[in-house]
Amino acid sequence: MRGLYLAWGMLYSMAIMESSISLGLIGDGVDPGRVSRSDARQNRSRILEAAELLFARHGVEAVNMADIATLAGVGKGTLYRRFANKGELCLALMDAQMRQFQETMLARLRQMSLDEVTALAQLAHFLDTLVYFTHQHMPLLCEVQRHSQELDEASRVMRPHFWQYMTVHGLLQTAVRQGELPAGADTAFLAEALLAPYTATIFRFQLDVMDFSLERISAGMQLMVAGLASLPTAPD
Repeated sequence: MRGLYLAWGMLYSMAIMESSISLGLIGDGVDPGRVSRSDARQNRSRILEAAELLFARHGVEAVNMADIATLAGVGKGTLYRRFANKGELCLALMDAQMRQFQETMLARLRQMSLDEVTALAQLAHFLDTLVYFTHQHMPLLCEVQRHSQELDEASRVMRPHFWQYMTVHGLLQTAVRQGELPAGADTAFLAEALLAPYTATIFRFQLDVMDFSLERISAGMQLMVAGLASLPTAPD
């Protein structure tokens, strides 16, 4: 898995610099080789509409898959063929927003690179934007996290953390190449450490228990990024 993370980081860094590599956005939860018939597409739409309605009424955690199947008018077998668990279903509901966020951020970071904005400044901007994106989708992201192991084992889906890691790692690697970070900086670990506060349940704890505002969380992340330049070279 570490090797895959490193490859993603390199691809993202190259995409920012060369504008030539697609991110490989989150799909609709269906295997690429599986062709959806008209009735299958209709079933999927009914399932997503039912889930969205029930989540809005009762909250994501309170709704189970059986409730969704009943309101959608499909059998449980049909539901689970489309979505193996509620985490997959939540990812499907976020799909359009995920795609827009990824495309917007990639375009923005490419422009910042053309404008010679430093990689660490780009990283600070990305992490600031990610605070508000995470807050907007927090109930769905919490459910995705609850099913993280199942989702990681399924080759047909990609959790948001992976492309977030790809972005942060790519920017950190660029910062090393541009001399903003020491040559021995452990960019793989730093990327995971910077993203840890965005883990859905941790993020919710910061808001609900610690009573941190979004502005306070963002300011703290900016301070962490500003401190990266003073990191010592990592030991061999």
